[in-house]
Amino acid sequence: MNYPQNIVLKETFTELLKNYTKNESIITDFWEEIEENYTRKERYYHALQHLDNLLKYLFEVKDKIESWETILFTLFYHDIIYNALNPDNEAQSAELAVARMKQVSVPDHIVFNCKTQILATKTHLYDSDPDTNYFTDADLSVLGQSHESYSAYAKNVRKEYSIYPDLIYNQGRKKVLEHFIKMERIYKTDYFYHKFENQAKQNLQFELDQL
Repeated sequence: MNYPQNIVLKETFTELLKNYTKNESIITDFWEEIEENYTRKERYYHALQHLDNLLKYLFEVKDKIESWETILFTLFYHDIIYNALNPDNEAQSAELAVARMKQVSVPDHIVFNCKTQILATKTHLYDSDPDTNYFTDADLSVLGQSHESYSAYAKNVRKEYSIYPDLIYNQGRKKVLEHFIKMERIYKTDYFYHKFENQAKQNLQFELDQL
C-alpha cells in the first residue's frame, strides 16, 4: 500500500542502508518490514505519517545533531513494534532495531546509541546525550501543534486504544497528560522548547479538562 509520505521515507531509508550493504534484496526486505508494521490497520497515530512528521522536524535541527545516521535508524525503528496491550513496545522495537542493524554490520556505537534513544521514548526525560533529547523532543512535536491538529492526534490515540472502555482509558490517559503537564519543561532542547512548549501545555490541559 503506497502513501505519499512513503516516497521520501523509503528513499531516506534506502540511502541510509546503502552505507552498510549493497544487497538490494536486504534493503527491500528491511523497508517492507517497516512499511508493513507502520501501516497496520490498528495504527491511527503511530503510522508512517508520524515518521514523516518526525523527519521534517529533525531536518530542521540536522546541523545540531552529532550522528544523523543514528537518528535515522532510531526514527525508522522506534515504533516498529506497537501494540496498545503491550507495556514494552519500546524494548521490543529496540531489540528488533539492534537485530537488523547487526545484520548489516552497523558499528556497535551506533547500535548502542540507537537502542538508547528508542528506550528513551518511553519516558521522554532529559538525557545527557543531546541527540537523544532532539529525538525525543521531535517525537513530542505533535503536542505543540495547532489545537485542530492536536485534537486529531488525541482522537487517533483513542482509536489505537479502542479495546479499552472510556472508564479505563480516561484514567490512564489522565496520568499521561498530567505527567507532561507537571514537567518543568516538556521539551529539553531550546529549539523545540521555544517552538512548542506553550502550545503543548495548553493542548494537554485542554484534553485533560475534557476527560
